[in-house]
Amino acid sequence: MAGNSFGTLFRITTWGESHGKALGVVIDGCPPRIDLSSKDIQKELDRRKPGQGKGSSPRKERDRVEILSGVFEGKTTGTPISLFIRNVDVDSSSYEEWKEVFRPGQADFTYQAKYGIRDYRGGGRASARETVGRVAAGAIAKRILGKEKMEILAYTVELGGIGIEKKDYREIERNGLRCPDRKAAAAMEKKIAEAKAKGDTIGGIVEILVRGCPPGLGEPVFDKLEADLAKGLMSIGAVRGVEVGAGFGAARMSGSQCNDPIGPKGFEKNDAGGILGGISNGADIVLRAAVKPIPSIGLVQKTADRAMRPVSLWIKGRHDISAIPRINSVCEAMVAVVLVDHWLRQKALNPKADRKI
Repeated sequence: MAGNSFGTLFRITTWGESHGKALGVVIDGCPPRIDLSSKDIQKELDRRKPGQGKGSSPRKERDRVEILSGVFEGKTTGTPISLFIRNVDVDSSSYEEWKEVFRPGQADFTYQAKYGIRDYRGGGRASARETVGRVAAGAIAKRILGKEKMEILAYTVELGGIGIEKKDYREIERNGLRCPDRKAAAAMEKKIAEAKAKGDTIGGIVEILVRGCPPGLGEPVFDKLEADLAKGLMSIGAVRGVEVGAGFGAARMSGSQCNDPIGPKGFEKNDAGGILGGISNGADIVLRAAVKPIPSIGLVQKTADRAMRPVSLWIKGRHDISAIPRINSVCEAMVAVVLVDHWLRQKALNPKADRKI
């Protein structure tokens, strides 16, 4: 197992490197007769592509997707879908000087330890550029979930230590940080500018909300829904932690505070985050992903080369100040892939399953 595939019935395999000729994804297990065009996928890729916002890398990639297989006359055929995205704005020159040096916070050291060889250009396979395939696959997963009235929304709740005070979901697409609090978004923009002026980067927190998920998705033991959602989110390079519902706050509650009462209309609060016993309970699914700062910074750092000799490193090139908000669409994609996979598994187990108990 090489670790490049994810999912059980709805299975994706991403391929490609940051500075290679192209990247892409193969999706196996997509149901047939789903309406799908390149425009449906492109819409999601445009939300993730570089060159957007004050904190984004100036790298200009059009990220134009080509559907190579699995779609005929505008509908999925049930056979593997192969998607192709070409790299067009590649500049590897800034990496030549440091090709024998391990960059702090990057996967250079661990890739060398595992494989004995690595693509040093832009981080190769370990680059966030790999996520373009995930977002393309997630676009297809969203098409399937949309038919089932499920909706996924990711938004910024903290950046550089600045948190939101309110949630107005209408604000998310009105600002460049996809933040539901206009005032907080303005403060976050200033924080980005400050970090950029210092040559530094910042991290934050993305919240993911799933509406319309029916009860019954997920497996009771090892493939718990929250376990697979956490794995999907944690497989994104910049994510260092995941919370479900009250998350770590639950550790500071009593049982009487943490338990969600059930009334005639369903759950009366949602500290469980929409999942109990590893299975969705019909309430909104609420997740949060902690996103680390981009490790490529414009400051001198202490590191070592392949011979483990000390090196003072100053990284050049084109880099984001924060993975947020581009990572938001990646979080949505991974949640969508997990939900579609478990939806298909539930349909296989109980074809007559209803949204009502």
